[in-house]
Amino acid sequence: MDFTHPLVPGKLVRRYKRFLADVELAGGDVVTAHCANPGSMMGLNAAGLKVWLEPAHDPKRKLAYSWRLVEMDGAMAGIDTGVPNKVVGEALRSGKVPELQAYSDVRPEQRYAQASRVDFLLSGDGLPDAYVEVKNVHLMREPGLAEFPDSVTARGTRHLGDLADEVQKGHRAVMFYVIQRDDCDRLDMADDIDPAYANAFDKARHMGVEVLAYACKLDQHRITLDHPIPVIRGSG
Repeated sequence: MDFTHPLVPGKLVRRYKRFLADVELAGGDVVTAHCANPGSMMGLNAAGLKVWLEPAHDPKRKLAYSWRLVEMDGAMAGIDTGVPNKVVGEALRSGKVPELQAYSDVRPEQRYAQASRVDFLLSGDGLPDAYVEVKNVHLMREPGLAEFPDSVTARGTRHLGDLADEVQKGHRAVMFYVIQRDDCDRLDMADDIDPAYANAFDKARHMGVEVLAYACKLDQHRITLDHPIPVIRGSG
């Protein structure tokens, strides 16, 4: 996924009201940027961090900038939770996810279960339909270990149950974790943050829900899906 406009560097002043961030630009001006992230952003929202904003170039927008990236100790992380669906969609359509490249038809945002929309519904001749849910990951509390979630997510827990139900119907179901940072080499569930989600993850995996975790390649020009990383449990 390429950024539409060149990113502008700045220094984070504060993130507040979940979707707003004040950023000091190079010239000293402080602007308010949209922060497309409803989570806690633990470890990514400390004052003084270098951040990268994308100018909106849309007169109808209330805010002239959107916060896209943050740098920490030489590492880069994406903070926009809408990005993973875009990079996974690009990768699926171009056949760059080996585990799912046999599917020729990729349909986003399809209704399923009782009150959900699956991020991608894949189909192909002679293949069971594959229901793919995508989750954004950017929490790291231990070097190299990505964790999900960074806050309690009842919606995410429901999605695990929905996927398990699809397996029982004879379909494939995949929970696809996108690690939107470039300094992690493994993924685990954050049991202490949301034990209900961690328990639902273990149950869904036992019932046949497949789990994929991919790291991203990030820079000031684009974010792309890069390579798979292992999912561990209880050994982080």
